[in-house]
Amino acid sequence: MEATELEHHRVELTGYCYRMLGSGFEAEDAVQETFVRAWRTYEPGRGPLRPWLFRLATSVCLDMLRGPQRRARAMDLGPAARPGDPLGDPLPGDAWVWPVADGRVLPADPAELAVARESVRLAFVAALQGLPPRQRAVLILRDVLKWQAAEVAGLLGMSVASVNSALQRARARLPAVAPEDAEVDGRLLDRYVSAFERYDVDALVSLLHEDATMSMPPFAWWLRGREAVRAVLLAAGAPCAGDRLLPAGANGAPAFAQYRDGEAFALVVLEIGGGVVTGVTTFLNPRLVPSFGLPMSFGRPLRTDR
Repeated sequence: MEATELEHHRVELTGYCYRMLGSGFEAEDAVQETFVRAWRTYEPGRGPLRPWLFRLATSVCLDMLRGPQRRARAMDLGPAARPGDPLGDPLPGDAWVWPVADGRVLPADPAELAVARESVRLAFVAALQGLPPRQRAVLILRDVLKWQAAEVAGLLGMSVASVNSALQRARARLPAVAPEDAEVDGRLLDRYVSAFERYDVDALVSLLHEDATMSMPPFAWWLRGREAVRAVLLAAGAPCAGDRLLPAGANGAPAFAQYRDGEAFALVVLEIGGGVVTGVTTFLNPRLVPSFGLPMSFGRPLRTDR
């Protein structure tokens, strides 16, 4: 087996593992472990390579999901904060659904892109984390990757009837997720970046839906509503004034790496619905930035030397 044969499946497997695990870093670790096991165990006489890789990847993910921790978004952890409420203590990294770079999980085939994009949205991946792991695997394989029930049964060592039953239970338990715009107006994003970098609160808030959410992992604190966001931004003392945003597509959605004083500071992921911003998630974790192909620091021109 050539290494190129494995690499041909990397994006699809990473997308699968990301939906299962809710972390781009863990998904890449899972795929690497899958490849190691494939090198050790696969023989052509066992059947096609792709289902064998998915069988191994599923086993790796189920092993990684044996702990009690469920990854989530701030909105899943408690009610919205009120302007003036403290941020509280940060939660550990394994509490959160983390973003992933589009290039690591989205297929190049335009015919597959629309479904793949919707199924890696932050809200959808967070919803998946509420399902028991095996139900999660069944739903992803059947509804996202479009495997036949018999194929899933063979992969998971279940009967077809058990697969169909697990799929029905998973669909019933999966919470509804608000749709996001498939195509985003570039002018909206330009206006958002301009308002953000100037810390123009009025301009920034004018781009938000009236029920927009704002959150900042690793803090469980989050806001709902344009007016609540306005109040917090006005009271904050313009901490982001002069920060820079560089494009970094994440989870099939518009995203930006945020730099403060030329150093990576955060990753901002936007949710867009009805032509306005419906959600802003600012991941206060600079180490996410390199996974999007962006530097940790820059001057003029951009540099990647530290």
